[in-house]
Amino acid sequence: MRLLRSAAASLIVVFAALLPLAGTAIGQPVNTEVEQTQWGPLDAAARDMLVKVRLAGLWEGPAGQMGVEKSANPLVQEAGRHLIEGHTDLDARVIELGKMLNVPLPTAPNADQQGWLREMTAAPAGSEEFDKVYANRLRAAHGKVYIVLSQVRAGTRNTLIRDFADVCMRTVLDHITVLEKTGKVDFTDTKNIPIATVAPAAGAAATPQVKTAVGPEMSMPLIVVIGGVLIVVTLVGLRMLLGGRAKQRFRG
Repeated sequence: MRLLRSAAASLIVVFAALLPLAGTAIGQPVNTEVEQTQWGPLDAAARDMLVKVRLAGLWEGPAGQMGVEKSANPLVQEAGRHLIEGHTDLDARVIELGKMLNVPLPTAPNADQQGWLREMTAAPAGSEEFDKVYANRLRAAHGKVYIVLSQVRAGTRNTLIRDFADVCMRTVLDHITVLEKTGKVDFTDTKNIPIATVAPAAGAAATPQVKTAVGPEMSMPLIVVIGGVLIVVTLVGLRMLLGGRAKQRFRG
């Protein structure tokens, strides 16, 4: 019986360890609410795009000013002027859209963006170090935003978002171009500027994903069932084993 109790206790411990995985699945849900507006449905991706455009302006505008004032390189200064002009326009547009679509927008750069601004501030004025930090930080950030813009532009059903995405993509592509023209962008830095990959062909079957372990996607009911079955099967097996041993001792 001691063996039986020990096995049951072990199974209960394993079952308890599975519960946090279920909590991951049934925790705070991702906001996927789609709001119907007079310009078409407004989904989470469109709201996220507005937030990212506003965040971009909050640090890239000041960065543009820094490029004009701190760099001795005319190409970096020109890139700075493009950033100032482009984000002044996008800021005014995104703030107006936020009001029209009732989307709360940030009022300060995030922690990463503040760190990039501090990095530019710390680099000596007129130095090669400043120009490299400036071009690479801004080129990497614009590339990431451009991907978001293109994805939203391709899938949105909202005319306001679609038109604004068009404007944003033209502006961001202009900024990418002038930053690359400085000659300071390091394209070997594949962490910040990832290498593009080939997308799956249209209509191609997705590669099946083989699950080899319990993952966070498991639901609470499934975990309860699995845990219960394991406990019952083990208990029954142990009872049969112990019963068989008792019979052998009796016969002996």
